Amino acid sequence: MGIGNELRADDAAGMLVVRQLLQYDSTFEKDCVRIIQAGQAPENSTWILRGFEPHLILLIDAADMGEMPGTVHWIAMEDISGLSASTHSLPLSMLAAYLKQEFDCQVTLLGIQPASNAFGRPVSLEVFQAVDEIVSELSARFLCGKHPATYLHVVRGTSNA
Repeated sequence: MGIGNELRADDAAGMLVVRQLLQYDSTFEKDCVRIIQAGQAPENSTWILRGFEPHLILLIDAADMGEMPGTVHWIAMEDISGLSASTHSLPLSMLAAYLKQEFDCQVTLLGIQPASNAFGRPVSLEVFQAVDEIVSELSARFLCGKHPATYLHVVRGTSNA
């Protein structure tokens, strides 16, 4: 589930990842992977998962972890609440708890350290590089025939879907 506000510099990171993954969308096995552009209100995209029965929901978002810009970390659901303020309508900790309860699956966050979330600013070079690395890794692991036994569910939101 790509999350972010594209008008707020590096907060667009999650959206950039899923947009690039959508270029590979036809090569993902539809019964194993969903790519959702969730934007700044990811709770409005959860309906897409109904009937899909995910084993894992991967949230991809800019996350202030106090690291160097472009740093990427896997963040367990239990640790999501410790992240600094989000630019989204619902805190990610609440979204993760809802998803875990509603779909009885693992929820994790792939956090990308932003340089800035300032309104109207461009995405930083460090975050663009991190986005490219994430897309390369995810597409290599989850293209048809190359996905692991535990399926990854990357999710794309409702905007013009």
